Amino acid sequence: MKTVAFHNLGCKVNDYETDIMQQNFKENGFLVVPFSQKADIYVINTCTVTNIADRKSRQMIHRAKKSNPDAIVIAVGCYVQTAGKEVLKDECIDIAIGNNKKADILNILNEYIKENRPASFGSIIDINQTSEYESMFLTHTADRTRAYIKIQDGCNQFCTYCLIPFARGRARSRDEESILEEIEGLTKEGYKEFVLTGIHVSSYGIDKNLPVSKDGEDNDFFFTGNQKLAELLEKIEKIDGVNRIRLSSLEPRVITEGFAERISRLKKLCPHFHLSLQSGCDETLKRMNRHYTSDDFIKSVELLRKYFDDPAITTDIIAGFPGETDEEFDKCFSFAKAVSFYEMHIFKYSRRKGTVADKMPGQVKDEIKEARSHKLITLRDALSKEYRSRQIGKVKPVLFEEEITVGGEKLLTGHTPEYVKVAVKASDAAPNEIFEVSIGDFLNDELMMGKVIKENA
Repeated sequence: MKTVAFHNLGCKVNDYETDIMQQNFKENGFLVVPFSQKADIYVINTCTVTNIADRKSRQMIHRAKKSNPDAIVIAVGCYVQTAGKEVLKDECIDIAIGNNKKADILNILNEYIKENRPASFGSIIDINQTSEYESMFLTHTADRTRAYIKIQDGCNQFCTYCLIPFARGRARSRDEESILEEIEGLTKEGYKEFVLTGIHVSSYGIDKNLPVSKDGEDNDFFFTGNQKLAELLEKIEKIDGVNRIRLSSLEPRVITEGFAERISRLKKLCPHFHLSLQSGCDETLKRMNRHYTSDDFIKSVELLRKYFDDPAITTDIIAGFPGETDEEFDKCFSFAKAVSFYEMHIFKYSRRKGTVADKMPGQVKDEIKEARSHKLITLRDALSKEYRSRQIGKVKPVLFEEEITVGGEKLLTGHTPEYVKVAVKASDAAPNEIFEVSIGDFLNDELMMGKVIKENA
């Protein structure tokens, strides 16, 4: 039996696609082993979102070849797509597979073996010339409680700091029937929670010739997709066995009055919304080509808070974007504080060759980026604790996932619909089950202690 090892870098879409590839290898008689072990085949699903991601991708490729020089090393994904010529020259890579070709990995491997290991081999298409959504279908994942469901690929936004449109191509949507069928199958395998993910989830449906929005607030054709997304959520809600639905990330502009009101009727949708901000300063947003203002963003947050009871609002912020002055950073900091996010993912701007921002004047010094990032992280920690403190005394349904030991006591941990992590005595609950829990005080900086009230019917 041939052995195969996988290593995944990057986003939840990559996680999903790695699960699919791993599933396909298993179904074809391969034994999946840990990446740290010697294997006959190594598959590295790469990322290119930053220069660091590129470097990590190369490191893992070279580590695989070093672990077993006779192994077949397969590099797939975003780094491969954007650095095709460089990748094909890398002697540590036997097979290079770009995006929209991962479903063909076994056929490509078999062809490689049949051709007796040519010097360079792969399948890297011109991703920007395809309108086809790559068909992939998941039947199980390593996580037994939560399944990530890919509903779209690609992005049309072309933010000035980002290479992803060039790595993933234009926005294209998965067929609704395929999504629903995949979720129905996974419920039969015991999965309780489903996270809808994609490169740009708010684009779902824009390539499906949808009618113009009727609520009058998103006349731009791009954001008529929120109707298709809402419709998909409503259909998932009706599937027996689905206990929870999450959205991985949304553009603020997709949150209109009509959309917020419509999705608020869904009982299984978790009130946990990730709205990508990047900066709270309008001048910086314009240089980023983000297509919205800070005022647009706050209106989206207000709509969510109007229709949901204290929802968890999370975001991303880039510190030290080219041209960001002290005044602009102060605007961003003050805006983030005013919004009062539950969580903020803070990134120091990473200069990316091939992007518009790479050539912008006013590149910020590393020490300034570091200081601004630290200030935002301190704010993030304070706001997160403030939000979680508001959960104390509330009774929330918690989906339990894993057992841990703290101070010699076995605890079971899980998450509320708002994605607040909670622990209870392991003997009082069970993994992959939902229990009503009274939320208590902090056990540590990241975990709250709770008490089981009853099992959720």
